[in-house]
Amino acid sequence: MALAGYGTPEARARGRFHLAAAAAALSEGVYRLEGLAPGRAGEEALGWLLAGYAFDRYHDQTPASARLVAPDGVDAARLTAIAAGEFLTRDLINTPAADMGPDELEAACADLARAQGAAIEVIRGDDLIARELPLIHAVGRAAARAPRLIDLRWGDAGPALTLVGKGVCFDTGGLNLKPGDSMALMKKDMGGAATVLGLARMIMTLGLKLRLRVLVPAVENAVSGAAFRPGDILRARNRLTVEVNNTDAEGRLVLADALALGAEAAPDLMVSMATLTGAARVAVGPDIAPYFTDDAALAAALDAAGTRVADPVWRLPFHTPYEAMIEPGIADLDNAPKGGFAGAITAALFLRRFAGAARYAHFDIYGWTPKDAPARPKGGVGMGARALLDALPEVLPGT
Repeated sequence: MALAGYGTPEARARGRFHLAAAAAALSEGVYRLEGLAPGRAGEEALGWLLAGYAFDRYHDQTPASARLVAPDGVDAARLTAIAAGEFLTRDLINTPAADMGPDELEAACADLARAQGAAIEVIRGDDLIARELPLIHAVGRAAARAPRLIDLRWGDAGPALTLVGKGVCFDTGGLNLKPGDSMALMKKDMGGAATVLGLARMIMTLGLKLRLRVLVPAVENAVSGAAFRPGDILRARNRLTVEVNNTDAEGRLVLADALALGAEAAPDLMVSMATLTGAARVAVGPDIAPYFTDDAALAAALDAAGTRVADPVWRLPFHTPYEAMIEPGIADLDNAPKGGFAGAITAALFLRRFAGAARYAHFDIYGWTPKDAPARPKGGVGMGARALLDALPEVLPGT
């Protein structure tokens, strides 16, 4: 037997997955939770599962070994599927770019598709131009490993959900080269792709009644003679022109083509996830997933779900008056407006131009836990995925 407490109400309010810390400290064995406050069983059981994660590809780790009997009223199969999807996200983010470039990210998508009975198509290299995905090609053409668009499809009934994840496997900044300190964590710049793949695994494992599509533009933003340049004007898939005023604002370029492609099928809901702007981190810190949507019902569902499943999200505005800030005059759009104000909002407004008429939400996530926390060791982490999963039955009835 072991005793664990939440501490003071103030301490409880300052954290989540409290019992995961206890799980990590327990000796190997099988445990049962008793005395939980009403409504806490699901969160604590999931936290216990997540505490068992360890990234041991390169070095032996010692994950929590204490196992848990599922508390009464908890859907153990659902929580197991959620934890497995989260572990996939973490593994993908934590793997360094030498072993998680566009080739390996494609292989991870293919493995997922094979395991879940999904279809997959990949458009690579110069075929991106022939297939009218020029921004993805422009961003990735300087790298040794070819850029590509990965298109995974699953399900043949129910509402259509399209997930778009930024798959910049490493970001040097391009010709607007990042300083060394800013480049140190850029293996996580494919955190949006990792998160939508983890979410897709949850959806498919749970067998939700959905027509799911996952679009991942997978590139490296590298430096070579073939690199795209500041001042270049590129024409996107939807025919809008974009002036490149900073090659380090590449994520919105690759997402733009993927969103335009996704919008052509008129899905019932389209969601993009990306480690896109430092401004989002300044606004809400590393622990909250900020998102944008024009749909009040979708926002209400996401907010409520985030609270229920301990996956905090926060709505930021698609502030239309700022549209002028992304219109440079020489082209339809500016990928990096000057001035330094509202960087997360202007990036989201840029993406909205490519989402067409689809019901749309964009998550600007961090994808990284800066220091160890209960159920979330330092390193890659999914953000917003569990909130969206929990909100789907309300957002897309019939799932």
